Amino acid sequence: MTRVWEWNRPVTVREVLEDLQKERSIAYTTVMTVLDNLHQKGWVRREAEGRAYRYEAVSTRAAYSAALMNEAWSTSDNQAAALVAFFGMMSPEQRHALRDAVRMVQADEPDEPGDPEDPAELTEAVERAAAPGDTPRQDAEPAPDTGRTTGAQEAHGADAAASGEGDEPGAAPGGKGR
Repeated sequence: MTRVWEWNRPVTVREVLEDLQKERSIAYTTVMTVLDNLHQKGWVRREAEGRAYRYEAVSTRAAYSAALMNEAWSTSDNQAAALVAFFGMMSPEQRHALRDAVRMVQADEPDEPGDPEDPAELTEAVERAAAPGDTPRQDAEPAPDTGRTTGAQEAHGADAAASGEGDEPGAAPGGKGR
């Protein structure tokens, strides 16, 4: 997925292969299998072009990241504590990006009952929760590992194989195929 997102246009197996081969040896069939798996899982769409396919991302990397964060957050039994712990892990740059994002969302949405009237109130609450030196609250423990893989985790595994971070399961060392 990394390569498909980087190009931001429909790509062929051959293009991805040639790009990956700049970094390591990898078989054409490995790249083809990963892209086919991503297509079957709905992460990319493909269109026939002659005897080959062109693959294109269904969503953006930002949407994928947001889905991962939402999935992780929604598994918490104490979402407020999970957010406080998450804010406490953020760098100053990340907190600044969060403040900007909160302002953008608030500018696009009408006020709802119970929402702070002033966007600065929410920003201040985020800053207090993420103040440097604060430690995450004790009840902000990570969610237990259920042993299940999520669609986002599966896509990351396919992303790792397509980006050269790991070999496809069952492949010979060095990604030479089966």
